[in-house]
Amino acid sequence: MNRRRLGQKGPEVSAIGLGCMGMSEFYGEADEAESIAVIHHALDLGVNFLDTADQYGRGHNEELVGRAISGRRDEVVLATKFGIVRGEDPAFRGVDGSPDYVRKAADASLQRLGLDHIDLYYLHRRDPKVPIEDTVGAMGELVAAGKVGQIGLSEVSAETLRKAHATHPIAALQSEYSLFTRRLEAEILPTARELGIALVAYSPISRGLLSGKLASSDELPDDDFRKHQPRFTGENAVRNNALVAEVRKIAEEVGCTPAQLSLAWLLAQGEDVIPIPGTKRLRYLEENAAAADVTLTSAQLAAIDAAVPAGAVAGDRYANMAPLEE
Repeated sequence: MNRRRLGQKGPEVSAIGLGCMGMSEFYGEADEAESIAVIHHALDLGVNFLDTADQYGRGHNEELVGRAISGRRDEVVLATKFGIVRGEDPAFRGVDGSPDYVRKAADASLQRLGLDHIDLYYLHRRDPKVPIEDTVGAMGELVAAGKVGQIGLSEVSAETLRKAHATHPIAALQSEYSLFTRRLEAEILPTARELGIALVAYSPISRGLLSGKLASSDELPDDDFRKHQPRFTGENAVRNNALVAEVRKIAEEVGCTPAQLSLAWLLAQGEDVIPIPGTKRLRYLEENAAAADVTLTSAQLAAIDAAVPAGAVAGDRYANMAPLEE
């Protein structure tokens, strides 16, 4: 597995990471034993960049990841996040970026993970009530205390990224980026590159849509959050599956799967782009990891861009976008 660097001074990580969220929540029922086997096999394959967060399963995901990497800590670059606050209502999502909460959240994550330090600690969503300089300043104190190696942000604007980086060096920006989600290419990605900040791309296969294995949300169980998301339903699904069909044609010509083509396209966008596809299944882990070996020619990249131009996807990323944007 090739390596890419997290920011200018961060650690080297596998060119393709592993998102662990679905092992605990959101994508239907998961098998904990298989999830741990997936993490172990990922490390065997050289996929060393693991991504979790305190809100995934209300702490369960951190506990699971912590158990999985016990005894193999030196093989892992571990990223987790804080800032999204869950309530008793499963639908509730609040945010807290106050300095006091930064410290409390980090200590709680370390305890659940069973670690003495976090390699990369993200602010999951910006708290509009708290100046970003205050939040990042408190995160920087965690670095000084040895509890955190590098700090990152998720889903912020170019302006916020600049303010944060001026307060403390930011190693990585995690944002949704895929053939179907390219809004950050206009301003956010250029700003990250100017500042030497890596772009960690979550949902790089558009939550499975670009895999070509999901024709309709009707195929999803009721506890899969995608079942009612705009891109997976109604006329949007019809239009998006037509785009996926074009991706499949190019993938067949290249000799890979649509998911692998989507990941290879992201890798070709720059050495500072690190996709973290999520899975809880061994077969998908192997498929995703093998995408690192797919090299696309300039003609193939041009064909992909022509088949799926920026803005071609139908529907928003989420049913309610308001809490996810600045």
